[in-house]
Amino acid sequence: MGVKIEIFRMMLYLSFPVTMFWISNQAEYFEEYIVKRKREIFPPDEKMRRQELEEFKERMRRRQEQKMLKRLGIESENPLEKE
Repeated sequence: MGVKIEIFRMMLYLSFPVTMFWISNQAEYFEEYIVKRKREIFPPDEKMRRQELEEFKERMRRRQEQKMLKRLGIESENPLEKE
């Protein structure tokens, strides 16, 4: 009786990973799911969304440049105070 249980357990232990590997490598099985999920995560480009993103990036770039220029202006006015 003990040998039969051990054989059953061994078959279960080996069949689970093999089955999961086989299922995960079936492209047809996952193709629809993956395409749908990809479109949820990365929706197709919308012109308004892209334009808003570009405007935001431009505002952030200008803000960063202004901060750097302000810092450089302050540093160039007081070059000996740091020493």
